[in-house]
Amino acid sequence: MEHTNDTSPDHAGPDHANAEAASAGGAPRDPGAEENFWDDRYADMEQLWSGKPNATLTTEARELPVGRALDVGCGEGADALWLAEHGWDVTALDVSGVALDRAAAQADVRKVTVNWLHAGLVEAALPQASFDLVSAQYAALLRTDGNVAEHALLAAVAPNGVLIFVHHPAPTAEEAANHGFHADDYVGPAQVAALLDASWQIEVDETRPRHVATGAGSRHTHDVVLRARRLR
Repeated sequence: MEHTNDTSPDHAGPDHANAEAASAGGAPRDPGAEENFWDDRYADMEQLWSGKPNATLTTEARELPVGRALDVGCGEGADALWLAEHGWDVTALDVSGVALDRAAAQADVRKVTVNWLHAGLVEAALPQASFDLVSAQYAALLRTDGNVAEHALLAAVAPNGVLIFVHHPAPTAEEAANHGFHADDYVGPAQVAALLDASWQIEVDETRPRHVATGAGSRHTHDVVLRARRLR
């Protein structure tokens, strides 16, 4: 849901409420209400995010061989557009029709093709093992007892494909309470990493500094980055 470069995010989610925006008030858990929440949030501003791709995505994906990519919670489309301009066959999904309209308009201006899906990750029922890159940048995926969102992410990755999952460090209990945000409601890199078995290789699992000057995500100073490759 949130995309950012060294400015700010540009993603919006489905069962991914953008973690940034979710922390600013808490997105609803009901899918219909969540879609309205994000449409209203986007409609309040001419442009919510920076319009630039997330720096972690560009760093991690730049040397990958191009193929099919899935952008989870694409928001206004900065990451999806960057991937398409670098030769990827991109599918990008989001629950907000307002955000997708903006993303599609930018694709027309930049003369690139992206398959835009108006859906959440779980509801999209994507073909399994079909994406060489699955990117989830600050997507606030709702946690469930059955780890449904995590399994949907992992299932989408093709053999020898890569998952790049990036999030903000978990807020303190005080920060979460101040914003009516419950971090345990949302999937973090640790929850995804815990499900990886011998068919996966973790290539990056770290917290690194983040330099974002403006935009909705500018107060965050670090990223938690998980990059994992599906071996078979």
